[in-house]
Amino acid sequence: MTDTPTNEQLVADLIGLLTVEKRAADIYLGPPQADGIGRVFGGQVLAQALQAAQASVTDGKAAHSLHAYFLRGGREGAGIEYRIERDFDGRSFANRRVVASQENEDGIPVPILNLTASFQLPEDGLEHVDSPMPEVPGPDDLRPDIDQRREIADAWGDRLNELQRRVMLRPRPIEMRTTDRLHWMSSEPRDPRAHSWFRVAAPITGADDTPELHRAIITYASDYTLLGTSALPHGLSWMRNELVGASLDHALWFHRDARADEWLLYATDAPWSGGGRGFNRGRIFNLAGELVASVAQEGMMRKRVK
Repeated sequence: MTDTPTNEQLVADLIGLLTVEKRAADIYLGPPQADGIGRVFGGQVLAQALQAAQASVTDGKAAHSLHAYFLRGGREGAGIEYRIERDFDGRSFANRRVVASQENEDGIPVPILNLTASFQLPEDGLEHVDSPMPEVPGPDDLRPDIDQRREIADAWGDRLNELQRRVMLRPRPIEMRTTDRLHWMSSEPRDPRAHSWFRVAAPITGADDTPELHRAIITYASDYTLLGTSALPHGLSWMRNELVGASLDHALWFHRDARADEWLLYATDAPWSGGGRGFNRGRIFNLAGELVASVAQEGMMRKRVK
């Protein structure tokens, strides 16, 4: 029996996963997840692409936004190559374009994601916020999502195959606490809004403790829960095999620095779905109620034909 990893090991593995290796000028390699199953998590590709872009900007500019399109699903077990184009380097702003490619089963490299990131030298400016943090229970008043996962795994019993059970219960480096029932646990339609607190499962210290890494981890986590918000009005679930879906694009704006090892509230809503797609928005707040990032994503969402 494999020992359950500690929270510190889980976070160290996440940091390793998001550490890209420079192979040549403006070419980086992202490692695969050690225990990956099936298709690569989109947040991993986003975060690794951002890390590659950040590694190419060395004059003090910080990433303030990224826009990406998912082209194909990556497969677990193989590394991902990130090639950078330096489209612009100005006094205040810079722009990087990244193409993520992975060899297919025939050994041919094919693009799986295109990402553009913009960088800015920090400066003071006019400030306003028209997006107050929702009034929801704090993380200390909520149970970890893994407790809900264990309960539903026990309740569903043999209805879960071994792969589904493994995916549902595997230890995760990102701890999440949802203010409501997990969306895939209920078949009752409800408003397309969700609120979850998240943070990495152990403090980040030492040489790894950089603003760039915290931005990459927030990018990684920003791919959680979004597309599921579109499913809420329909009472359908991917876990119950009622939907077919995939992320199509992803945009993220960083408004201020934030620590990924401190609780952040992810408030998501889905103002529209139709035509086999769902549109989702997210706002990320720190414990002080400050808006630290905004997210938008459209995903393919189809009812599975049985």
